[in-house]
Order: sequence, then C-alpha cells, then structure tokens
Amino acid sequence: MKVFINLALIISVFFSSFAGVRGQTAPSSPRLEPSKGAWKFADKQLKKMTVEEKVGQVIHIGINAKFANQDSDYFQALKKDVVDNKVGGILLFGAPIYETVQLVNRMQENAKIPLLISVDAETGVGMRFGDATNFPWNMAVAATGNPEYARKIGVVTGREARALGIRHVYAPVLDVNNNADNPVINVRSYGEDPETVAKFGVAFMEGLQSQRVLATAKHFPGHGDTNVDSHRGLPMIDHSLTSLEKTELVPFKQAIDAGIGSIMIAHIGLPQIDPTEIKPIKKPVRVEAEEGAEIVNLKATMPATLSPVVQTQILRKELNFKGLIVTDAMGMSGLTLYFDQKEAGVRAFLAGADILEKPADTDAMLKGMIEAVTSGRVTEARLNESVRKIIAWKYELGLYKNKITPLDQIDRLVSTKDVGQLADEIGEKAITLVRNDAGAIPLDRSKRVCVLAISNTFEPELTLGVLSRELRANGVKFTSALLQDNSTPEQVKAAQDMVKNADVVIAALYGRVRSGAKNSVGLPDAGVAILRDLIAKDKNVIGVAYGNPYILGAFPMLKTYMVAYGDMPSLQRASARALFGLQDITGRLPISLPGLYLRGTAIQLMKK
Repeated sequence: MKVFINLALIISVFFSSFAGVRGQTAPSSPRLEPSKGAWKFADKQLKKMTVEEKVGQVIHIGINAKFANQDSDYFQALKKDVVDNKVGGILLFGAPIYETVQLVNRMQENAKIPLLISVDAETGVGMRFGDATNFPWNMAVAATGNPEYARKIGVVTGREARALGIRHVYAPVLDVNNNADNPVINVRSYGEDPETVAKFGVAFMEGLQSQRVLATAKHFPGHGDTNVDSHRGLPMIDHSLTSLEKTELVPFKQAIDAGIGSIMIAHIGLPQIDPTEIKPIKKPVRVEAEEGAEIVNLKATMPATLSPVVQTQILRKELNFKGLIVTDAMGMSGLTLYFDQKEAGVRAFLAGADILEKPADTDAMLKGMIEAVTSGRVTEARLNESVRKIIAWKYELGLYKNKITPLDQIDRLVSTKDVGQLADEIGEKAITLVRNDAGAIPLDRSKRVCVLAISNTFEPELTLGVLSRELRANGVKFTSALLQDNSTPEQVKAAQDMVKNADVVIAALYGRVRSGAKNSVGLPDAGVAILRDLIAKDKNVIGVAYGNPYILGAFPMLKTYMVAYGDMPSLQRASARALFGLQDITGRLPISLPGLYLRGTAIQLMKK
C-alpha cells in the first residue's frame, strides 16, 4: 500500500475541491413555498374553523406505531387525539414501515383536516425505520469533503418520505459542533466550521425540498456548544449575539436565504440574549430522559423555545424567516423541569412558535392553549397567523388532494439498490485515518487478530455482528469479545484472556450518540479499563471510533486511530476493508480533536 499523504493539516482548502461521484444529482427545483392558491385556500378554511380546531392544528403528537386492532386501547387513544383533540400532525418514531403507514392512513381517514406527518430523518428515513437504508451520520458525510453527497441523501430522503406519507422532515442538523464534550449533537453535526455546516446542510435541504417535502433546520439558534443533553436538562450557552452571528447563526442564515421551509427551536438558555431567570417546578414531568439517566438541574434562564427575543426578534425580524417555527419535543427535561405543559405550550406559542411538537400531555397543552385564547392572552389574530401557515403548507404539499398513502408502492420506492450503493460509497469515502504511528494499517493478515468491541448500547447484531460478518467475508480470521454496561465479570475475564493471546487488538469503540441516555457518547467502564491496560503495556492496538470521534482524548497514547463516525452498516463494512488495505482511505476530520489534531487532519492511504 502506497502512502499518498502522510499527515495533512489542511483546513482552509479542506472542502474546496471534490472528487466526482457516481450518477447525476437532481437539479434544485424552484423554492418550495405556499403558492397564492394555497394562501387563498387557507384563508377560506380559517373562516370555517372553530377555536378548538385551530388550536388543535398547532399541536403535533409523537408515536411509535405498531399494529393495532381498531378496538384496541392504543388505537382508540390515538383516534381520540385526532378526532376529539383535532391535532394537526403526527411525528413518527421507530416502527415497522407497513404498520406505520397503515396506522397513519387510518388516522388520516378519521381526520377532518389532513394530518401533517413528520419524522426525524437526519440520516434518511432509515434513522427511524429499520426496514429502510440508514445513511452515515452527517459528520461522516462532511468527512468525504463532497456536499453533493448531502444533496443526494436529501433527494433520497424526500423520495422515500413521500412514499411513506411523510411531508415534513426534521432535518438537516445545522448545529456547529464546536464543543468536544457535546453529549447530544456530536456526529449529528456536519462539523465545527460554520461555512462547512452551511454548505452541507443547504445541499441536503435543497435535495429534500426538490421532492416537495418540507425541510427543518435544527436546533436554532445552535445546540453545538453545549455539554448538557437537553433531554436531561437545560443547557446554558453564554454567548453574545455578536458571537452567535459569527458561528452558530451562520448556517441558519444561509438556509433561510436558500429557502428552508421550517426551523426547529432548541431547549437552550442564552443568558446574554434573554436573561429572564427561571426556577424548577415542584413536580416536573420526566418523559424524554432514559431511566437511570441523571437529570441536570442548573441555574437557568428562559429557554429559546419560550423566548420572544430568540424567536420573534432574532429569527423572525433580524433573519427575516417567514416559514414555520417548530419547537423541539415539548416533553424534554430541558423544558419540563421548569414549566408544566399547559404553561409551556402557551409561552412557546406567544414566543413565536407555530407548531408545538410532541407534548408530554396533549390534553393539558390543548386545554392551556384554549384557555389562553378564550381569556385573550393569545389573540385569535395570533392563532390565525400560525394556523393559516400550517393549512397553506398542507395544501401546497398535496395533502388536501391525497392524504392516503398507497401501500403497494412502498416496496418499489424505498431502499432501492441505488440507495444502498450510495450509502456504501459515502461510507467508503468517509473513513478517516487520524494516527498510524505504529504503521499497523494496513493490517498484516498473518497476525493473530482479536476484535474487542466496547459498546454503550445493547445491540450486538448492529455492532459487532456487522463488523464480524464483513471481516469474515474478506477472509480475515479473528477472535472477538463484546463488552457492554451489563457484561458479567466472567465475560470481562474472558475478554481479558482473549486480548492477551492476540498479536493485534482491533478496539471497536461503539460510543454511539444516544439522546437522553445516561452514557450518551461514552464507553462502559470495564472496556475502558481493559483498553487502557493494553495501551500501557504497549500492545499493538488499533482504535476505531464507530461513533463519538472525540474519544481519542480519553486514550491519548493510542498509537493507531481510525474514525468511522458511526455504526451504520455502510461505515462498518468500509472500516473493515480499510483496516486491511482493501480500499482507499481518503476521509478528513471535519472537527478538531482538542490538544491532539486540527480540523482537516488525515493520513490518506491508497489500496494496493
């Protein structure tokens, strides 16, 4: 294998030139926005709607769909939200595809006003539906240096979303991840450089909206410089407006200028922007945080979600955003620690939000909003402003003409061969070799190899299973051990014995980013202890980050370090080939590793 570039610290020109990609990228369509006809239609509908129907439109619930008989409690509870509470939309979470579409169709049949169906699809619809292709994380896409990959992912995501009846996608992530300790954004970001994040994020947005699916930039005004997960507490970002304008707001401004349809507001406090102090309530609701995860209760100021300064003054007036403002999930601890659901909904709406997403208590939020309108705290003119936009978008996206999704088209449109090929191509281009001091890569097949997988999840088939199959497919002989938080002392001892007998240990570091988790980007203690012992004894160890790329900071003496940015099958397969010199290694770090490496770092190796 020939060394192409030994070590490059190329920053300024990192993303300025791109290799060609297979196939043609669909040209950007005209800006996606409601037509004059859509606005006229919305005006007519508003005149017919009751206050209850209008309030319902601004509340969008979240569900994990499943098969449900129509007489079941689950089905009837969902139907109650659609028929009685008159909610305006449904946010979909992990579930089988056909059960989800069938259930949504039933709810559309029951809805007087078509439902706007949305999904978090930062890595394509496969992020929520295991049946579909899950593209590499955004940071891996940025590591390729080619924003056309982001555009192509956007096109595929839009095409597949429409096939599933989804018209509203909560992506792209435009957070600038300039905090290595960020426990919730991390590889979900395109990196630490605002211009790069903007370039890739806008490309994704244009691809998505070219398929007439509404994109959502998140999490305004920027969740990148936090060390608190907003599912578990309220992060404080002590930045001035001038500082935000130089970094965090850059991608959002460019997305607005490019025509993004909606923006999601984050649960973050900005004491220099809105210094209004808030205090915890006596009985907070705990919904989004994982059981056992520490709830972070800090001295706090008004979250952006409820701040008129952030939403109305900065986003609406200064950045001139005219589209839909969506809140982050209203059941997240960053909000519920300080406000009950009735008050939170009203404050978020008064601050400027159009859609109140995933309340912890739909009935309470609905009641609070109706009471606020009845009392005059929320004027009907303000309510009409948001509902008019929601109806106009539903009309523009075709929901009034056809709100039912045909089931017989799904297996022709979702997860086609070209989608898997695109994911694999991106995975191959993303793999980044940061350190190769011992010259261990490419690996000598004659060595006794042990794969030590250390994972903060409990999904062996999605972690070590994928990597093992790819290694075997390429004729590699190895032993393996998997350590998780629930590993027994016997399993830990077996792993210790296994690595002792190996010439080379591949430390597969599955520090997956998991929102609301108690160990969201870290590794289990038992695995960390073994790895540190191996490094101290100068064992030949190759670390591969299948998630959190900053993890090298915990093992600074590790001599060989490769970054795959995630555990998606495409990334694991590519990393296995890269380890043994079966493919080129051309990725570059989209972030810096504090005290170790600068953004743009890469050791690029060409296969034999």
